[in-house]
Amino acid sequence: MNELIIQELIAGCKKKDRKCQKGLYQIFYSYAMRMCVRYAKDKEEAIELVNDGFMRVFIHIHKYEETRPFKSWLSTIMINTSIDHYRKQIKRLEMEELNAKHEMEDKESILSHIHYEDLIKLVQKLSVAYRTVFNLFAIDGYSHEEISSMLSISVGTSKSNLFKAREQLKKMINATSNQNINI
Repeated sequence: MNELIIQELIAGCKKKDRKCQKGLYQIFYSYAMRMCVRYAKDKEEAIELVNDGFMRVFIHIHKYEETRPFKSWLSTIMINTSIDHYRKQIKRLEMEELNAKHEMEDKESILSHIHYEDLIKLVQKLSVAYRTVFNLFAIDGYSHEEISSMLSISVGTSKSNLFKAREQLKKMINATSNQNINI
């Protein structure tokens, strides 16, 4: 997509032009969906996250600086929207306190053994706590300290959630490969 067209749409969005908002939404919907689907339990929740994220984009578009790549700004909003959604879910759920003494035993990345789309389907089956920490650490590259701050959890809980998410993913991968079926 032509960068000039994108900048024109952004300028229109800053003036609250509905056609420009629709155009920007249509251009970046797939990109935003690819980000949000990693944090969601299913496609419907991912669509909700994308729509909530775009609402934030349009509300805060005046804060976007043209010197910064728009995709980078958009991805920050989509990740933060997903994290806020996670926080709301945590408040509604009674989360058991996880043992923070787990050490990471297996440093091998499970991502090298499975197709991206299949991994996403498995990640979506994880609990909201495990799914969010796994995405932030393994896919988006945040440190446990950053995750701790973003999610208002301890560093130990972040490490424990990642460890348990990886263990569950390994079990799911082994189960699907043993059954020789598509995920």
